[in-house]
Amino acid sequence: MKAACFSKFVSFDNQPPNFVMAIQRICVQDNSARHRIRAMTVPALELRRIDATCNMRRFYRLGIAPDLFGGVRLVKAWGRIGTQGRSIAEFHNDEAVAADAMQKHAERKRRGGYSDN
Repeated sequence: MKAACFSKFVSFDNQPPNFVMAIQRICVQDNSARHRIRAMTVPALELRRIDATCNMRRFYRLGIAPDLFGGVRLVKAWGRIGTQGRSIAEFHNDEAVAADAMQKHAERKRRGGYSDN
């Protein structure tokens, strides 16, 4: 009998579901009731760019979450503060590679005028 895999998403600070800490619960493939819990170790990041003279209020969110095929996806979202904005996902094989890509995107945005909350 194959073990079933379940994912549970826990939200923090009213973030959209794709920017939450993702906890994946995987059943062990034997008759015991033991479970292994894997959590993404990189927290979501939100950057903002606000310029009142130009009526500019932008956000840029980066988050890492597991995908259904054992890989990791880097979810990027952007838009005007107060809206849901747009999002896109990049797929990576490893969490370390996704975290490195997340840091590169964050540094690029910081050079463009975005800052941490």
